Amino acid sequence: MLARGLLWSVFLLAGAVAAHAQTSVNLPEITVVSPTAVPTPANDVASSVTVITADDIARMQSRTVTDVLMSVPGVQVVQNGSPGSQTSVFIRGTNSNHVKVLIDGIDVTDTSTPSGAIDFGHFLASDIQQIEVLRGPQSGLYGSDAIGGVISITTKPGSGPAKVGGYVEGGSFDTFNQGVRLSGSTDRFDYAFNVTHFHAGDTPVTPAYEVPAGSSAIGNDYDNTTLSAKVGAALSENFRINLINRYIDGKLRYSNDDPTTFPGVTYPSQSTYTNKAYYGRAEAIATLLDGRFVNTFGVNYTDYNRNNVDPGLPADKYWGSRTEYNWRGVFTVMPGQAVVAGLNRQDDRASVPMISSLKTGDTGGFLEWQANFKNRFFFTANIRHDKDDAFGDHTTYRIAPAFIVPVTETRLKATYGTGFKAPTLYELYGVGAFGYVGNPNLKPESSRGYDFGFEQPLWNGRVRFGVTYFHNDITDLITAVFVPVNTYDNVGEAKTYGYEAFVSAELAGNLSGRIDYTRTTAIDAVTGDELLRRPRDKVSASLVWKPMDRLTITPSVAYLGTWRDINRSTFVYEYNGNVVIANLAAEYVINDTVTAFARVDNLFNTVYEDPSGWLQPGFAVYAGLKMTTN
Repeated sequence: MLARGLLWSVFLLAGAVAAHAQTSVNLPEITVVSPTAVPTPANDVASSVTVITADDIARMQSRTVTDVLMSVPGVQVVQNGSPGSQTSVFIRGTNSNHVKVLIDGIDVTDTSTPSGAIDFGHFLASDIQQIEVLRGPQSGLYGSDAIGGVISITTKPGSGPAKVGGYVEGGSFDTFNQGVRLSGSTDRFDYAFNVTHFHAGDTPVTPAYEVPAGSSAIGNDYDNTTLSAKVGAALSENFRINLINRYIDGKLRYSNDDPTTFPGVTYPSQSTYTNKAYYGRAEAIATLLDGRFVNTFGVNYTDYNRNNVDPGLPADKYWGSRTEYNWRGVFTVMPGQAVVAGLNRQDDRASVPMISSLKTGDTGGFLEWQANFKNRFFFTANIRHDKDDAFGDHTTYRIAPAFIVPVTETRLKATYGTGFKAPTLYELYGVGAFGYVGNPNLKPESSRGYDFGFEQPLWNGRVRFGVTYFHNDITDLITAVFVPVNTYDNVGEAKTYGYEAFVSAELAGNLSGRIDYTRTTAIDAVTGDELLRRPRDKVSASLVWKPMDRLTITPSVAYLGTWRDINRSTFVYEYNGNVVIANLAAEYVINDTVTAFARVDNLFNTVYEDPSGWLQPGFAVYAGLKMTTN
């Protein structure tokens, strides 16, 4: 009731204020790529997609992708207490391994993880140009993993005269962060090089009841250095090449669970986890037929090396890689009508404890039609077929119509699609503790999902509000079974449904705001139990206020309703939640080259655990300087 009351109060308040605001506002047009693989105005797509720009990230002073995603509707982020810890992302109540994540077109899935879920804890945000969070099943375009949706990250290219920029920041929890960037372009060549260092040396994470008798809690220590390079060259008017490289070197010292105790407590001394990851892409873009046929040929490669060392034990070592060859062609049939086609081949390899070599692969292709009829009716339909080396053929599809009603400009939208999640190498062929053996007969997890809703602009678009209902049915979920052997089987089913509502307002030239409310029901369709760590209610709200040209103040608040969890010590199910977290960020432009910034996180020092057994950071203060050459 709190969340719903807050939502409708803000709807009424925004409308009342906007009705009296007279200042003209220039509203930028946002372009998205993830829903269709073609740059398209966000207002022309039916899919639910949230866009976070580089300016948004700078205003929020987000240092990690985890921080950026916290406020996105339909998304729940669960981090084990501190930066660098295991971080899971759930979209519309689906599982954390039901999210496709791309960085500059590179699938960054770690093939050595047992479930295939991506650990978001090591992605820094300093060089990001735009993040698109696309919700709903998207396998018709993206293949495996896209049951809940797709998170597509684009990094900043070089542009304009050569310039150097950077920042330095310090604050609570022994935080000391730095970044430097060199970028620029000429008529035919562009480049961007980034070095970012993140350090949080003493973040309290472990509750007192998790600490062994006679010991004291030790804060987590995380250090991350990320290097990235993005260069491109136009070799002619119709041919261009791009090279993208990213390297992450992360190290976490943390208090891991001691499996020999019950109720469980942590080891008296810390464990060490290292994560070294490389992502690379080389692509060539050929434009034919007077610009009507654009072909992109790409080669992607990812490499993960992860080690975990618990006190007194040998290291657990994990290695995974993926090589992918892909082609995408966009043919403009006529203005407003385009056909998109794509092919890809990927080969996955991994080594995990107790087994040294695992491999599989997939060959897939898709076809899509995108249409715009008189800027009123928009339609996208795609179909994809995958031939997996392990389980064989699988076909998925998606349709997404939208209509803008004349006079009222109400946007009506709906989508229906299917998705699938391929079994991981470990689930298929792995060998593990307690007699575990993989099941090579596993089928992919499958889903069917739909959504429908509306968006209403008012006062020339200065105020917008809307509601979208969503529903997903997931079958053949891969679940651990223990009879007759310890393995996995396709015996699970789940159902998720709910709605996302929002209101945004450009109240004047110096004041804007937005509030989002998500209601999610996520249940095990076999047992009827709620799925873990999916809050029933989520509210996020923020304002951007410029009391003067040089000063920007950004307050934000988030509310998380109750969720079902499992106790870290006793493994008993319990409920947590009903927490409010407020943040405040501000920046002041000193001159053309220097900007000072500061922020306060968890302003009211809310104490809570999410997930159960891991404390979230309390009140924290940070400050620093940004510098750039003209």
